[in-house]
Amino acid sequence: MTLGEANKSISIGERRVGKGEPCFIIGEAGVNHNGSFELARELVDVAVDAGCDALKFQTFKAEKVCSSLAPKAVYQLQTTAADESQLEMVRKLELPFDAFRELHRYSRDKGIIFLSTPFDYESTDFLAELPVPAFKIPSGEITNLLFLEHVARKGRPLIVSTGMATMDEVAIAVKAIRATGNLQMVLLHCVSNYPADPRSMNLRAMHSLEDAFGVAVGLSDHTVGTEVAFAAVALGACVIEKHFTLSHELPGPDHRASLEPQDLTELVKGIRNIEAALGDGVKRPAAEELNTADVARRSLVAARFIPAGAVLTADMLDTLRPGTGLPPAMRSQLLGRQAHYDIEAGTVLRLDMLA
Repeated sequence: MTLGEANKSISIGERRVGKGEPCFIIGEAGVNHNGSFELARELVDVAVDAGCDALKFQTFKAEKVCSSLAPKAVYQLQTTAADESQLEMVRKLELPFDAFRELHRYSRDKGIIFLSTPFDYESTDFLAELPVPAFKIPSGEITNLLFLEHVARKGRPLIVSTGMATMDEVAIAVKAIRATGNLQMVLLHCVSNYPADPRSMNLRAMHSLEDAFGVAVGLSDHTVGTEVAFAAVALGACVIEKHFTLSHELPGPDHRASLEPQDLTELVKGIRNIEAALGDGVKRPAAEELNTADVARRSLVAARFIPAGAVLTADMLDTLRPGTGLPPAMRSQLLGRQAHYDIEAGTVLRLDMLA
């Protein structure tokens, strides 16, 4: 298998993901459970009911992610207590490994693929043993090469978000991952703000990633609403990842940039409709419009009464609906021919009427 062949698509569980496959839709529950196992279970149900292909959480040990001096991002300060450190915030959003074991089991029973993003080595090892069928690399870890290599060596497909990264940084990360022998990768374009401004999305960067690295691409979308995700699918995104929540009113850093349950359902429905609408690119009439052609197109008709034996001249012909007779393009072929019998004005002409 060549490098190019290896990267055309990947397998996540029983699903093929990549060019020519249905878009792989990941409902990103993330930390929108607010540290509650019960809320996390409800999020599984929402993703299942919406028709997502996969559900994704975030698995971490807070002390392995943040120092006590780490500040919050601007978007986090807008939705959480200003006098609280990032570490204090993240501690409240941490679920124990046992909770993920139960969520993994519950998701499997519900028939949805369970994924979770690891943020540290211990969490990576745990998820590998769970097991998860693929690993999601968050944007913040794309320059953490030792960590990337550790995850890649688990031998699972990787879905790598590229938010905040330059092309050079993506190239270094891809090279580090491939150096482990792991060639199974999808790159997700991303703008790491919550919510992201649609004017900053630069969706055509997906094509740049695809061309540069020969991999399937997609979008991790943090904009409000569904329009940007729909545009990404129309542009060829093989994966769409979108945060969702039970309610925008819940406290926490990510709820504001997340879809509520009904919106998640509409996202999945809209993506499937877009895929169906894209088609195979061959220009031909759709079966459902053939009747419309009969009604809306024109045929050659007798412009006035034509007596038997008359030689057809231009003033004897008109073009009117319906389109069930000879097409207007045959007009010149009828001129000079004789009528076999009387033809009443308005008659749709046929060749057997003429000599």
